[in-house]
Parts: sequence; C-alpha cells; structure tokens
Amino acid sequence: MLERTGELGGRARSWRHAASGDDVDIGPHVLHSEYANFLALLERLGTTDRITWQPRKVITLATTPPTVLRHWPLPPPLSLLPALARAPGLAFRDLWSNNAPTWRALKFGEEDVPELDRVAALDYLRSAGVTERMIDWFWRFAAMVVMNVPLERCSAAALLRVHAQLIGRRGIHFGFPAVGLSELYVPQAERLIRAAGGEVRRNADVVGVEPEAVSLADGTRIAARFCVLALPPQDLARLRPELADTGAFVPSPYVSTYLWLDRKVTRERFWALPWSPGRKNYDFYDLTGIRPGWQARPSVIAANYIYAQCAGAMDDAVLVRAAHAELALSAPEAARARVIHADVHRIPMAICQPRPGTEAKRPAARTRVPGLFLAGDWTHTALPSSMESAARSGFLAAEAILAELGRPQRFSQGVRSRDGFAGLARAATVAARALGPLLARREA
Repeated sequence: MLERTGELGGRARSWRHAASGDDVDIGPHVLHSEYANFLALLERLGTTDRITWQPRKVITLATTPPTVLRHWPLPPPLSLLPALARAPGLAFRDLWSNNAPTWRALKFGEEDVPELDRVAALDYLRSAGVTERMIDWFWRFAAMVVMNVPLERCSAAALLRVHAQLIGRRGIHFGFPAVGLSELYVPQAERLIRAAGGEVRRNADVVGVEPEAVSLADGTRIAARFCVLALPPQDLARLRPELADTGAFVPSPYVSTYLWLDRKVTRERFWALPWSPGRKNYDFYDLTGIRPGWQARPSVIAANYIYAQCAGAMDDAVLVRAAHAELALSAPEAARARVIHADVHRIPMAICQPRPGTEAKRPAARTRVPGLFLAGDWTHTALPSSMESAARSGFLAAEAILAELGRPQRFSQGVRSRDGFAGLARAATVAARALGPLLARREA
C-alpha cells in the first residue's frame, strides 16, 4: 500500500483541530442505511458501532414552515409522497408532474445509461413534463446536494440512477460518523493489511507504473504482479493516462466550514437549505447532536459550500461569514451567537462532476494493460460517487485480481436492477390511483 502523502484516508480523512482540540473531518460526510458496501467494510473492520443513525426521518428542509421528509407506511416510491404533499409551495400539479421521471427511474437499468447520459438532467425533466416549480423546489436541490453540480450540468443518467436507488427503498435513513472519519477505518485497515503480511508506506510518491513493477520518486523499484491504481483522474493522467479518458472528469470543488459557537442554536443534527440561485452552503450538521458526549456543549456546526467554483476569490473570513449567515436562515439563534473558533477546509475535488457523457466513460476495474487495475469512487461502480462507491470499487478490484488468479470470490454488494423494481412499479401504480384524488382534494 503506497500513499503519496503522510496521511491515509484521502478525501475522507480527519485530523485534530488545534484551537479546540476536537477531531474534524476534511468535510462532513453522510452515509445511509443502504450503503451495503461501505457498511460491509466497516463490519470487516469492526467499527459499525461508530455511526450515529437518524432512523425516524430522512432530512429536515429549512422551508417555511420546515419540511420534514420521512417515510410513511406506503409502498415505494410513494412512502415520501405524504411528506412532499405538505411541503409549502408545491401544488398537486407539481407533485403529479414527477410521475414520468419516477416511473422511468423505477425501471432504470445500466442498459439505459448510454441514452440518458447524452442528455442534461434539466433538459430531460422539462421534456418529461415536470413543472418548473417542482424542478426548482426538488430537482435543483437534489442535483446540488447529491450530485454536487447544478441541474443543467448533470447527466440525466447519473440523476435517474441515484433516484432509482433511493425511491425503491422505504425506510432509508442517514447516518453520520460518531468519530473522526479516519477513526472509522484508517488504523483498523492498516492493522489488517500488516496482519496479512502486507506493508503500508507513507510519503511514497509513485512516479511510474509498469506491468509487474512500480517506481518511486526516491528511485525505489517494487516488483508487483498486480497493481491497483486507486487514484483520482488527475493523478491517473500523470501516471497512465491511456487507462481512462481522464480529461472528461472535472472536479467539483467544496468548501467545508466549521463553526464553534458560544451557545446551542438548534436541536437538529442534520438539515439543509432549499435551492436558491445565490446559495452557497446547503447541508448543515451540528456535531453536538452526532458525537457521543458532546450533547451538553454549545453548537459545533459543519457546513458544506457545494460546487464552490467562486470560492477561490474569497478569503477564509468571507467564507466564515457566509456560513454563519446561511446557518441563521434555518437556526435564527445563530444570528445572536458568537463564533469562538472557525476552520475552513478548501477541497479542490469533492467528487468528479457527473456531467452529460461522463457516466459512459467511467472505467471498469480491469484495464487493457495486464496486471493493472483501477479503483476509486469515480470508476464504474453503478453508484454515484461517494464513500459507498469507493468501497465497492475496492471490492470489484479485489474480485478482478482473484479471478485472474483462478480463485474467484465475491466481496461487492450488488446494485438493484430494473427487474427488482417491476413489482414495486405495479404496487406504486395501484397506490397512486388511490392517492391521486386525496392529493387533489388537498390542493382544492
């Protein structure tokens, strides 16, 4: 295991904040109950108990009044519909206009990617008859917080894939690391590697990768029958650009801002602001509702400025003020709170932007060069870029290597196919016919 820097964990790591003494993440991360591969990894490492779950609701949207998305005892994809029906600003016509993309998502399979990947999500939704009000209220928000790009820059295939994977599950809920991200897997994974006879080298800058050999900047040459390049596209382009169309993958930058306040400003642990053309920070976390033993402390807020293309022109003080002001939109007490400490983390690439055309270019684990394999959340995992996708990519690379050795073994957890949704689609159609008149009466 060769790590170019002195720290393991990559884009999902944590460290100690000197002024407060608290562990902070490179950016607040969230997982959900259907992260089968990531949870399998934590099970292997023995850290599944280090997640704080939020089982009774999905998320609170800071509308006026607040919209609490929670699952009702209805068949998917209708379990969230009663919550959406209560959302301010949405009429029955808006909700009903979501039928076409929802039914398409219920039948979505990877064979649909080539067609849908050619289209921007905004164009697809408009062609499907979704109202502009529904697009602004729901889909623009979803594109930013889930896909990390504006709707007009998002692949329709990428958006419908994640929509398909989420609406087919009733009871899905989010979880948050109860410790620093690195504590979830870094020391445990390193121990397992060493226990199996492996070696972990930090500050090992790889400058060359050939079949059966890896070269380091210090002149060291390491023989290796197989090599997994778990790299972001820019670094892969430096070493072996022919293994993928790396130029097609553009980073989506983030800024994560941490605020230590002088008082408690909310009882929510996780919430989001709705989409707005000038919005910077969308999702917010109060770590005092997530970290064990922090409940009595004043609020420690983490906020994500998503698709932070303009952040390069802003200094840290400006970013702190922006996060504080947007926090006050959903937690008014924050406007009266004093910021004791602040920490700004600029993340050049949170994920690769899922632009139209990129889904079809995500490379498989097995490359055309014998002995070289790829891993990373941006590779072809049939999942949106995330910790779940990263975990599955590692499992897929391991499976490919074992297959080469004639010892096939299965580690990765599969993604539900369109066949698995057929029954759900039939049930949803029946339920929709029953719910339609009720929703219409609500609008009237």
